[in-house]
Amino acid sequence: MAIPLGLGLPQTKQYAIGRDVPAVARAAEETGYRSLWVFERILFPEPQTQGLYGIPGLPWPDRYRSVADPLVTLALACAVTERARLGTSVLVAPLHIPFQLARTLASLDAASGGRMVAGIGTGWSRDEYLAAAVAPFQRRGAFLDELLDVFHAVWGADPVSYDGEFTTIAASEVGPKPARPIPVFLPASGPRPTRRLVDRADGWMPVASGPDKLAGQWREIQALAGERGRERPLRVTVRVNARYSTDPYTRDDRIPFQGSAEQIVEDLAAHAEVGVADEFLLDLQGTPRSADELSDVAAEVYAGARAAGV
Repeated sequence: MAIPLGLGLPQTKQYAIGRDVPAVARAAEETGYRSLWVFERILFPEPQTQGLYGIPGLPWPDRYRSVADPLVTLALACAVTERARLGTSVLVAPLHIPFQLARTLASLDAASGGRMVAGIGTGWSRDEYLAAAVAPFQRRGAFLDELLDVFHAVWGADPVSYDGEFTTIAASEVGPKPARPIPVFLPASGPRPTRRLVDRADGWMPVASGPDKLAGQWREIQALAGERGRERPLRVTVRVNARYSTDPYTRDDRIPFQGSAEQIVEDLAAHAEVGVADEFLLDLQGTPRSADELSDVAAEVYAGARAAGV
């Protein structure tokens, strides 16, 4: 059976959000993409005080100079689609007030008829924390734990009440409720995040960086799940940060998912072969110059993947 494919919606600086998000969302659903996704970046430090992903010297891509709000983007996609799931990959937890985020996600789920997937992480940019975080960088893990508690409370039965380190909710009725329990996915890298994933999440959301690495990470997660007595299976959505080119990359050190549609499909097939992914999320928005071009590239990659049996 073919693995479902999802598509990242256009949020970066070359796109006009009000026009291009609905257009790409409709085209992706018609093409056959099963889910639509957004990511979160709120600013572009100038000059950069920290490398991309916290890696010293690694520059931030120019397209991060303007990234549309992820939840506004999903609302636009929700209004023009009927079947595709709507997901965040990922929201940076401490950039959001837990109660308000829980309500917004519940409203999107209710509006979409139960199509939301909440991918949540802790982020890495200290500049974003300084600008907008509601918890210090050093408390980001504890904040994420509390956010998951607040989700459970707000999405559950009334009356809702909660008393935590960052959030207090007096006994109240809170609505609308989600159409069904919203799945929560975590990226999880490292011992403590992996324990949180195994103990609390519905799914894992790794970034594809080679089939062997993906398989090795999954073996570690499965072993920990066995140790901690988890019986419910974890769903796996593998995020693919692709860099599309009309011409194939010919360098011997080509990074996975860089190059032509054929090369991207070859990398998808290699990652699919290890048997970990329940779904691939393809973020192709970086190099296309317009919504039409992004939709065309997405359709080309989709057709190639299906022809290759992915």
